[in-house]
Amino acid sequence: MIYRILTLNDISPRGLARLPRERYEVGAAVTRPDAILVRSADLHGFEVAPGVRAIGRAGAGVNNIPVADMSRRGIPVFNTPGANANAVKELVLAGLLLAARNIGPAWLFARQLAGDDEAIEAAVEEGKKNFVGFELPGRTLAVVGLGAIGVEVANSALALGMRVLGYDPQLTVQRAWQLSSSVEQALSLEDLFTRADAITVHVPLNEHTQALVNGARLALAKPDATLLNFARAAIVDTPAVLAALDAGRLHAYVCDFPSRALKDHPRVVALPHLGASTGEAEENCAVMVADQVRDFLENGNIRNSVNYPEAVLPRVPNTTRLSVANRNVPNMVGQISTCLAGRGINIADLLNKSRGEFAYTLIDADGAVGEDLLASIRAIGGVLSARIV
Repeated sequence: MIYRILTLNDISPRGLARLPRERYEVGAAVTRPDAILVRSADLHGFEVAPGVRAIGRAGAGVNNIPVADMSRRGIPVFNTPGANANAVKELVLAGLLLAARNIGPAWLFARQLAGDDEAIEAAVEEGKKNFVGFELPGRTLAVVGLGAIGVEVANSALALGMRVLGYDPQLTVQRAWQLSSSVEQALSLEDLFTRADAITVHVPLNEHTQALVNGARLALAKPDATLLNFARAAIVDTPAVLAALDAGRLHAYVCDFPSRALKDHPRVVALPHLGASTGEAEENCAVMVADQVRDFLENGNIRNSVNYPEAVLPRVPNTTRLSVANRNVPNMVGQISTCLAGRGINIADLLNKSRGEFAYTLIDADGAVGEDLLASIRAIGGVLSARIV
């Protein structure tokens, strides 16, 4: 079988090399695709073909993908959490140092110096007192969100001699194992803002995190605190940050999201969305998403989907694999099993997982499974998609 993959952005060749040419047709001109690979292309309003079974995003955020619509069609949306973690971590640490040593304003000062070397040296000696900074060891960094990036930031800040507070009510077991035991737990966001010298946010943008950093929380912060945002622009209330900067209640704001209001402010360093802009991060994301989409197409396994549950089942030899995406309603597995039993087909192995209002089932069935049985499964109320893998 040949799988067809439509690419809507340039995807690293290292990632595309994970899709064997003898089994995959890959490119921007592919028709009737089985899957779509994307980076920044906006799929809102894009007509996703009826035969598409999966969408893979070579990056962490999926705001450019209509995830809810895909969920209702039984299409898993994959992302690549952690693949760009080191790149973002390094930029966060750079941001800390930029703010601590006032490097942005100092650089601008030095670039506008005029005259001969003697005049420049005199101006430097006179002006450097305006850029006195502070050192990081002993200061407290607060990390909001302890996913792949937040954990790396926290651990690296400890290595720089900082105290680290962490806050993440949804901390996973996997990330907890990776997090240094020296990271202190903040009891609430208000507790965190009160105690921190620097605050960095690493959470996805959703209805719960929009304007998570707002005026009320900034009012709790120390008057010389630094705020860093390399997650999403709307997680921070920009007018509230500007008001805090202008009132001297915030030392600096370092972010990855320039805007007309931010870009010229003397206490703001706004970078042009450089968080994952390294060759290594792009390659890591491409490899990870290609592997996940391939495993789904060839084996039905789901890893790192933002809308369907993690579901990985080793194949039973000499069986036929079925994959079914459905609404998370009672007796779904029973109805599918009844369809198989009605045709005298035994189940060798089965995995059923749910996530919110959606669920996913993998079945290894003894013997062949025909299109008539597949049609019967698809006809069950609540089934969104079903295929022989």
